[in-house]
Amino acid sequence: MRTAYKVRVYPTPEQAAVLNRTFGCVRLVWNTVLAWRHARYRADGVTTSYAQTDRYLTELKRDGGHDFLYEVSSVPLQQTLRHQHTAFANFFAGRARYPRFKSRHGRQCATYTRSAFRRRDGRLHLAKMDGPIALVWSWPEVDPATIEPTTVTVSRDPDGRWYASLAVEAETATGPEPLPATGDEAGIDLGVSDFVVLSIGEKIPNPRHLERKARNLARYQRRMARKQRGSNNRAKARAKVARAHTRVADARADFLHRTSTRLVRDHDLIVIEDLNVRGMVRNRCLARVISDCGWGEFRRQLEYKTAKYGRTLVVIERWYPSSKTCSVCGHLLTALSLSTRHWSCPSCGTRHDRDVNAAKNILAAGRAVSACGADVSPQGSSLRRSAVKQEAQPARAGSPVL
Repeated sequence: MRTAYKVRVYPTPEQAAVLNRTFGCVRLVWNTVLAWRHARYRADGVTTSYAQTDRYLTELKRDGGHDFLYEVSSVPLQQTLRHQHTAFANFFAGRARYPRFKSRHGRQCATYTRSAFRRRDGRLHLAKMDGPIALVWSWPEVDPATIEPTTVTVSRDPDGRWYASLAVEAETATGPEPLPATGDEAGIDLGVSDFVVLSIGEKIPNPRHLERKARNLARYQRRMARKQRGSNNRAKARAKVARAHTRVADARADFLHRTSTRLVRDHDLIVIEDLNVRGMVRNRCLARVISDCGWGEFRRQLEYKTAKYGRTLVVIERWYPSSKTCSVCGHLLTALSLSTRHWSCPSCGTRHDRDVNAAKNILAAGRAVSACGADVSPQGSSLRRSAVKQEAQPARAGSPVL
C-alpha cells in the first residue's frame, strides 16, 4: 500500500522555466507516441509494446529535429511512456477510457523517480536544477526529513498553482494511531437535497458549491469567449475561469473531508450503498447536480480513512431495496416513486421518512454482512447487473433479507 503527501511548492522564475520546459517535452512525447501508436494500428493492425515506444523515443531524440529533448531530464520522459502503457492496459481491461491527447491549457505534470531527485535535510532537489525547490509542509506530526519518497510528481494547475506529490511506501509512512472505539454505528444514505442522511435521523444538507457559483462562472466564461484567440487577454481570462473553478473544487473537497472525517471519528462501523455514479450522470437532467455532490470522492475518502484509523466500512450492493423496505417489520413495497418522500407501512402502520428509513435498512444490511465476515467491497454481480429494470420482490414480514 502506498500513500502520498501533496504539498504546495513555490519555484523560482528559473526553476519555473525548467519545469515548464519539462512539461512541454512530456506533453510532446505523450502526443507524438500516441499518434504513432494510432498510425501503426491503422496501417498494420498491430499493437505497440513499451519496449517499442522506448526505442521510438530514442529515435525521436536522434532525428535532429528534437534536440531540445536533451535539455530536460530523461526520467520524466521515460515515466510518460510507462504511464501511457499503463493507460492502455487499463483501457483494454475495462477500467478506464481510451487515452487522449494532452492539451497545453490543462493540468501539466512530470514524474521524477529516485534517480532524478534527492532529499537532503527535508529539502527537495530535482534534476536539471541548481538549488532546492521551496515547499510548504502541512503535517506537523510528520518530520519531512524522515520521508523517503519513491516518486515525486510536480504539477501546475490551470490557475497557476504549483504542487508536488511525494509517493511513500506504507512501511516508511508514519501514520496516526487507530482511534479508540466509540460503540456507535451509522448507515448512510446519500442524496441530492440532503448530502448525507444517517440512520439516527441526522441530515447533512448538500451545500451545492457549483450551483452557488454558477452565475460567476458563466460571466467569466462569457468574458473569455469574447477575447481573441491566442491573445494575452484571453490567457488572463482563462486563468480567471480556472481560479473560479478551483475555488469551487476546494470548497467541495473541504466539505467532503470534514464530513468523512467526522463520520470516521464518531463511528466504529459505517455502511454505505454501492451507487452506480457513472450510470447516474448519463441522465443529462441530473448530471451536473450529481457531479457536484462528489459521491465517488466521498466513498474513496471513507475507504482510506476507515483503513487508516482502524474503522470498518461495509458496502452493500446497489440493488438492495433500502427505500421500499420497512425498517420496523420488513414489509417490502411493490413500487415507490422518487417523488414520495414519506410513506406509511401497510403492514405495521409506521410512518417513515424515505431517506431515514433507507439509512436504517442500510445499517441493518451492513451489520449482517459484517457479522458473516464477508468482504467489505462489492461482491457478486452487483457491478455487472444491468440497470435497465429492477424486478419487484414479493412482500414479506420479518427482518430484511440480503
